[in-house]
Amino acid sequence: MNTTSMSSPDHAQTKRLTRPKYFYTGAAVLLFVLMFVGFQLFYLQGKAYPGRPLTPPIRTVVILHGISMTAWMILFLVQPLLIEAGSRRLHMTLGKIGAALAALVVVFGVSVALGSARVNPPEMLLWGLNPRQFMAVPLVSMVVFAVLVSLGIWYRMQPGIHRPMMLLSVLAVMPAALDRVDVIRNSYAGTVWGTLFGPFFASLVIGVLLLVLKTVLIRRVDRTFAVGLVVLTVISALIMQVAPTPLWAGLASMLLG
Repeated sequence: MNTTSMSSPDHAQTKRLTRPKYFYTGAAVLLFVLMFVGFQLFYLQGKAYPGRPLTPPIRTVVILHGISMTAWMILFLVQPLLIEAGSRRLHMTLGKIGAALAALVVVFGVSVALGSARVNPPEMLLWGLNPRQFMAVPLVSMVVFAVLVSLGIWYRMQPGIHRPMMLLSVLAVMPAALDRVDVIRNSYAGTVWGTLFGPFFASLVIGVLLLVLKTVLIRRVDRTFAVGLVVLTVISALIMQVAPTPLWAGLASMLLG
């Protein structure tokens, strides 16, 4: 074996270029597993957290949202695997399906957010917010998801932007799953981090850890991912601060008719 050629600069450069592909596959696997753990009651028993039946008035749209979101996560997992396998054409074809699927995720997600605010009792509190106030969390998450996916699609021919945008889009909606994992939620609920970021904190921590890992793998900071994560962090904090204000109360009343 020619050990000289194996350690050549060209080989090192090739190895460095392949690392991001494995990074995104690993990130997709991690987030898919966390999504399943968070919604295990839904998948295994057809129930809502923490074990109650799905609310009848919005049961159908909750199921449709669950199906569309699960399909999106499966696609999110499959796409980097296709790139690793060299199936770029199939990756692009499924990307077109993914665009339509993302639209369904947003439509059903917004419907669940509005429906939940209508049917949940006013005295119910989530992260110190009543149903109308908490509605800001899923609604803005859906808007952020839509924007990030749209950017990912727009820059689909530029992997350095496309891939971080798609990863950030999933991080934007992961709080719904992570908030249903007691060990994760209880680790920061009641702390300053819970007050500042609410259910978004765990997802942001995962984002930071993924950024650090990618920095180590490629030996430089992915500026697109880093800037996107900073923006996501700021938006998360703003949601929790704006939700209890009269400004949001007026907007919520308008949205709920």
